[in-house]
Amino acid sequence: MRIGYHTNGLAHHSLPSALRLLADFGYRSVAITLDHGALNPYAPGQAQHLADMQALLAELGLRTVVETGARYLLDPVHKHQPTLVSSKAAGRPRRVEFLRHAVDVAAALGSDCVSLWSGQLPAGDSREAGLRRLTESLSYVLEYADRQHVMLGFEPEPGMLIDTMDSFAELLERIDAPQLGLTLDIGHLHCLGETPIAEVIHRWADRLVNVHIEDMRAGVHEHLQFGEGEIDFPPVLAALAEVQYGGGLHVELSRHSHVGPMAARQAYACLHSLLKESQ
Repeated sequence: MRIGYHTNGLAHHSLPSALRLLADFGYRSVAITLDHGALNPYAPGQAQHLADMQALLAELGLRTVVETGARYLLDPVHKHQPTLVSSKAAGRPRRVEFLRHAVDVAAALGSDCVSLWSGQLPAGDSREAGLRRLTESLSYVLEYADRQHVMLGFEPEPGMLIDTMDSFAELLERIDAPQLGLTLDIGHLHCLGETPIAEVIHRWADRLVNVHIEDMRAGVHEHLQFGEGEIDFPPVLAALAEVQYGGGLHVELSRHSHVGPMAARQAYACLHSLLKESQ
């Protein structure tokens, strides 16, 4: 396992500064959230930005995953919109196009995967309608990812159409492909009562391509620093070791950017210590 960190927790840093900071702290992987200031696929000079990041990542010895959860990149007013379950009129093709751009970035960087989620079901829409839209949209992204030899890591997210592991299993009954992996968020499992977490890890080990980790409290979707929530981490880390997970273990503290360097340094120290104790 490689200890990693999300750039969405360093939103007030340039991407090069964030990468150097994380490498200095000891991180060996980074989850890059494509955003206005971080490999924005719609910004001028994207090819040069990618080349610069390739060189810097190689210099720093950092692996990557590409994250696609920027809050206002596609819509400056509505958070996370449009999504894979939005109507076409509401802009769903823009999300598909954006995810294709994310696949291109991942291919260029040699990333472990592109991490993505379903989105919230629009008010008044049926679950069946949402699942049809999601399946249709995801099929286009999977086809493109397959051509680019890039893995997708689908993340169940509280409050979204695909929120639990059971709903992820329901999605897999409708659409599956070798490129469709799982991004597993440890805090989300605890938040939604999908425990023991170690059992979930063992059940889904063959699908696992990306892990998000943070502390959390039951029933409250708030990403917390280690020790501020309720999760018992040693059994979780032991399970990841038992299934021989070798990817990034990415700390996600997306609301800690105002104390980004301190939060990242503290998280690394805590997680590194927990991993040593679990060996």
